[in-house]
Amino acid sequence: MSDYPPSAFYFKVEFFSPYGKGDTSFQEVSGIGAEIETEEVAEGGDQYVHRLPKSIKYPRLVLKRGIATINSPLVKWCKSVLEAGFISSIVVLPLLVFLMNEDKVPIRAWSFANAYPVKWDIDAFNSTKNEVAIETIELSYTNSQRLV
Repeated sequence: MSDYPPSAFYFKVEFFSPYGKGDTSFQEVSGIGAEIETEEVAEGGDQYVHRLPKSIKYPRLVLKRGIATINSPLVKWCKSVLEAGFISSIVVLPLLVFLMNEDKVPIRAWSFANAYPVKWDIDAFNSTKNEVAIETIELSYTNSQRLV
């Protein structure tokens, strides 16, 4: 149990892109989770309320990093989806997120099926701060699974 509790600062993101080897360096990854949506059904004249499961809902996977070059495979993928005007089909890709230990060995892992970018945002530029320019990419996906 030397990997418990795990540190959250050493992680890796992998995606398998037709545009080249995927970028894996990110400042932050968030949105890993799942939630069951429920429906309330009243019984006995509102005396009892049952919460019945409806479906599983996944939040968007959010990736943050310094603004990459135009040659980045992730940038090319975002451009093909968000700037192409739906001329061609959206390319969905599998993604993996790994939480690593100090020896670069994955100690936790999650897979995301059929991911595609739904939002690509650039943080505000501010002349009074000395910070890295950050881009945020939000991905939708059909389902996720914890592997390790």
